[in-house]
Amino acid sequence: MCGFSACISLHSSVHDSHQSHSSESATNGGSSLASSLQASVDIINHRGPDASGTWISENGQVGLAHCRLSINDLSSAGRQPLHTDDDKIHAVVNGEIYDYDRLRSECETSHGYNFQSDSDSELVLALYQIHGAPHFLTHLRGEFAFVLYDNRQGTERVIAGRDRYGIKPLVYTHVDSKLLVASEAKAFLPLGWKPRWDVRAITGAGWMFDDRTLFRGVKKVLPGHFLDITKENGVQQVKYWDAEYEDKRKPETRSIDEMVSGVRERLVESVRLRLRADVPVGIYLSGGIDSSAIAGIVTDLARKENVKIGNEQATRVTCFSVAFPETSGYDESSIAERTADWLGVKTIKKTITEDTLAADFADAVFHCEHHHFDLNFVAKFALSTLPQEHGVKVVLTGEGADEHFAGYPYFPAEFLREADEALPGSTLSQNHELRDKMFHAVEGEMKGIWRHIGATAYEDKPAPASIAGVGATAMSDNLLAWHPAPALFSPWLLDQQGDYDCRSTVLDSYPVDVQAKMRSRWHPLHTSMYMWNKNSLANVLLSCLGDRTEMAHSVEARTPFLDHHLTEYVNRLPPSVKLRYTAENENGELGPTWTSSSMALQSLNEKWILRQAVRPYITDELYKRKKHPFLAPTKWAKGGPLHRMFQELLTEKSVNELGFVNFETIRQAMDIAWGEAADPKAFRLLVYCGAWVTLGQRFGVAQAELCDWE
Repeated sequence: MCGFSACISLHSSVHDSHQSHSSESATNGGSSLASSLQASVDIINHRGPDASGTWISENGQVGLAHCRLSINDLSSAGRQPLHTDDDKIHAVVNGEIYDYDRLRSECETSHGYNFQSDSDSELVLALYQIHGAPHFLTHLRGEFAFVLYDNRQGTERVIAGRDRYGIKPLVYTHVDSKLLVASEAKAFLPLGWKPRWDVRAITGAGWMFDDRTLFRGVKKVLPGHFLDITKENGVQQVKYWDAEYEDKRKPETRSIDEMVSGVRERLVESVRLRLRADVPVGIYLSGGIDSSAIAGIVTDLARKENVKIGNEQATRVTCFSVAFPETSGYDESSIAERTADWLGVKTIKKTITEDTLAADFADAVFHCEHHHFDLNFVAKFALSTLPQEHGVKVVLTGEGADEHFAGYPYFPAEFLREADEALPGSTLSQNHELRDKMFHAVEGEMKGIWRHIGATAYEDKPAPASIAGVGATAMSDNLLAWHPAPALFSPWLLDQQGDYDCRSTVLDSYPVDVQAKMRSRWHPLHTSMYMWNKNSLANVLLSCLGDRTEMAHSVEARTPFLDHHLTEYVNRLPPSVKLRYTAENENGELGPTWTSSSMALQSLNEKWILRQAVRPYITDELYKRKKHPFLAPTKWAKGGPLHRMFQELLTEKSVNELGFVNFETIRQAMDIAWGEAADPKAFRLLVYCGAWVTLGQRFGVAQAELCDWE
C-alpha cells in the first residue's frame, strides 16, 4: 500500500522516449521534474513513509514517483517505480493484488516472466506484458491503482487503472500541456496546480455521482475503469468491469443450502487471501455482524488450519474498536467487547470524546479532500492511530457487506416495489396485497428516519426524464438525502442553478445500457444496490470512511466483502435471500437510527443469507441484531469543544472567502445546532461548511467566482 504521482507531457508525443535524448535541456528538465515529483510524493508521505523513489524517461516526457508502505517483500527489491527486466515497461502501484502465489507461478512457468522482486505489485507489470490491455486487468484481484508506461516501439502508451469498486483513490488533472495523475489531489500542488472550486459539482452533487471532485478540472478515474493515453487517441477513460445482476424473470434453481454454502466458501476464501502479508494483520471490529464475521473467520482459520495472520503464527488476532460516550446512544463498544471475549481475541479500544472530534476535524478533512455529513469520518481518522501505535500495518474491515447483502434501510422499499419472480413461492411474492401495503409503509418510515437524523426527506415531485424507471428515480432521493440544502449556497450560485433537479445528476451518471437494465432486466432492489455502489460507496464511504482516513496514519485496510469473486456470486442471488420477510420482529434492540414506528422495516431481516453463511462465526446476539449505521452523535453542548471549534472556523470572513456559501444560513445554524434541543440538520450544515473552509485554507483554493460555474 502506497502513494504515487505521475506527470505525462501531452504537447508532444510521449512515445518517442525509447530514443536517446542526451541534450543539456532534456537533462535539466528531467532533473527539475524529478525534484517536483519528489516534492509531490513527499506531500502524501503518510501513504508510504518507508521509502520513496522517482523515475524519468530519457526525454523527460514521462515521470513517475512513489512513496512506499512496505507490506509484502520488505527488501529494497520491492521499492518502486518498478521496471521489467528489459527496462521497457515501468509502473507505480498502490494497493494489494491477491492470489499472488498462483498468479506468479503462472507468469513464470507458463509465460517465462522474470520477476525482479517478491512484491505483489510487480504482477501489474507481468500480467500487462503477458496479456496486454485491457485483458490483464481481468486477472487483477484486489484493491489497486496504478500508472503504467509502456515504452516498447509499436505499443507505446500510458495506462492509469483503478480497481473495480474504487477502494483505492486515483485522480488526474491537466496543468498546461501536462497530464498529472496521483493518489490524492494535494500531490498536484508542487507540480503547478492552482486549485479552484468546482461549484457546479458541489451544488449539483456531481462530486458524489460522477467523475468530478470538489476541485475544478480534477477528476477521478472511475471504479472499474482505466485511462488509456496514446498518441493516436489522446486521453480516454475506458471501462473494463461492471457489476451485473440476474434477469429478474429467471427462476432460481439452487437450494437455500447451496446458496448459503456458496456465500460462505467465497467469503472464507476472500479472508484467507487477505491474511497474506510480511507484517502483522489486525481487524477493525465494530458492534455489527460484518466485521465480527471477519474476526470469527480469521480466528477459525488460525486455530483450525494454522493459517498465519500476516507474518505471525498466532491464534489470537488483534482487534481495534471505537467507543463513543455511552450516553450518546451511538456507542457499540460493549458489543464489540462481548464478541472479542466470545472469540477469545485481543481488543484495543479508542474512546472518541468531543475533544477528539474537535482536535482531529481539520486534519481528517485535509486527508479526505471532500466534505461529509457526519463526524464519523473523524472518529475513523482517530481510530486509525491505534494500529500504527501497536505496530500493525494492515487491518481487515467489514466495508462492502451492506452494499451487497442489502443492509441499509433504504433498500427495503425497492425490494418491495416488485415481486421477486426468482423465488415465486416466497411470502411477499405470493401475497401482493401485503407487499403493496408494506411498500407504502416503508416509504413513509424511511422519510421519518431521514428527518430523525437530520437528512433531507424529499417529498413527491415530478420525476426528471429518464429511461431508468421509477425505482431508480426514487432511489435517487435516498442518495441525495445527505446533499446540502440549497439554502446553504450563495444567491448568485442558486441563480445559476435555477430549477435544476439534482436527480438528473444521479441518473445521468449511469450509461444508457445500464439504465435500460434498470428499467427492464434487474429487480428494483438490485437497481438500488447498483446505484449505491457506484455512487455513495465509491465516492464517500470508501474515501472518508476508508482509504483516506486509514492511510492518513499509514494503515492499509483490506476489504474481504469487496472481493469480486464473492460479489459477482452474491449479485446473482435472488432478492428474497438478501432481504427476508419475518412476521415477528427478531432484530433485538433498535439503536438511535430506528424509530419505534418502523414496524414494516423491522419485519424485513436484512442481510439474511449473510447471517446464515456466517452463523458459525458469530454470537447469537449479533445474529439477531438489527443493522446499526456507524454514525457519530450530533448533540453537543453549547460552549463545548466542538461549538468553540466551529465558531473559530466559521467566521463571516472565512465563510465569505469561499465565495459560494450563504453566511446567513451558517449564522442561523450556529444558533440552533447545540444543546439538548439541537437541530441535527443545522449541525450537519456546520460540518459541511467547516470542511470547505478547512480545504480552502489548507489547499489555498481561490475564492469562487462566476467563471467557476463553467
